[in-house]
Amino acid sequence: MARTTRELRIRRHDRVRRKLSGTAARPRVAVMRTNKHISAQIIDDEAGRTLAAASSVESTLKDATGGNIDGAKAVAAVLAERAKAAGITTVVFDRGGFAYHGRVAAFADALRAAGLEF
Repeated sequence: MARTTRELRIRRHDRVRRKLSGTAARPRVAVMRTNKHISAQIIDDEAGRTLAAASSVESTLKDATGGNIDGAKAVAAVLAERAKAAGITTVVFDRGGFAYHGRVAAFADALRAAGLEF
């Protein structure tokens, strides 16, 4: 039976999530990518809370499209700023079943450049 691209990504994400979990000391950065946008959340899985979030659909990021690497870097900069405001310095990176390439890799590099450790 042929599986859709979305189903395959979700299976990959489930595999990653079996090993990754965010804690209060080291929350998880979950990335979601579509063709036009990119968004990410910093999540404490133990408490089930989102500590910070950023997305390319926000009005503050309307100049940057999430469909390219520059947009991903802009969203990462906003997320890192919000993480620092929440007192978060170290995180675990969850690529969401997406290949660590292109926008996802650029997003991660921008988070590192902004001072988050993972």
